[in-house]
Amino acid sequence: MAITILIADDHKIVREGLIALLSQHPQMTVVGEAENGRQAVQLAATLRPRVVIIDIGMPELNGIEATRQIIAEVPDVKVIALSMHSDKRFVKGMLKAGAAGYLLKYCASEELISAIQRVMANRIYLSQDITGIVVEDYVQKLGESDASAFQTLTPREREVLQLLAEGRSTRQIADSLHVSVKTIEVHRKQLMDKLGLTSLADLVKYAIREGLTSIEP
Repeated sequence: MAITILIADDHKIVREGLIALLSQHPQMTVVGEAENGRQAVQLAATLRPRVVIIDIGMPELNGIEATRQIIAEVPDVKVIALSMHSDKRFVKGMLKAGAAGYLLKYCASEELISAIQRVMANRIYLSQDITGIVVEDYVQKLGESDASAFQTLTPREREVLQLLAEGRSTRQIADSLHVSVKTIEVHRKQLMDKLGLTSLADLVKYAIREGLTSIEP
């Protein structure tokens, strides 16, 4: 049986490269592509792939939040994270969200097939270039509260914060999340109160620092 795969990355050239690589393997079939985190969740729920390969720095809904929602929708799916960086905050966030693998983008051409095979065997795959120190730190601190956004904020608050940081208006966010403008205004005030921040600029800086969004175009 072919391993069906969904690829989620906001850069078309990356998606095309991954598809070209996977097309060389007869037992692997790409069934869909997503260019943002929210689309990745929707396609995963519809297509029910066996593997999702997802970038962490995704617009609309970052890879960590998208992974959490994808696994809630498709519990048996194996998620492999893609990242340009071996930052322990992102490694911890993705594994806590339920990802089965973490792959550095510049290693993807050499490691992707092995990563897919490993997670399909119900094992964790961590890119070879992620240092032992990062892995050890993850194991030691997995159960600890480090007061990051993923402990401090609710999933909905993180969604609203990411969209605010990406420059969406209150009306656009309300429409995207299918709630009222008043609800988004309440979330925004709660975010500022909870984080002790006083301006939208401070919220944007916090979202970037915590990995909820990025400054990449």
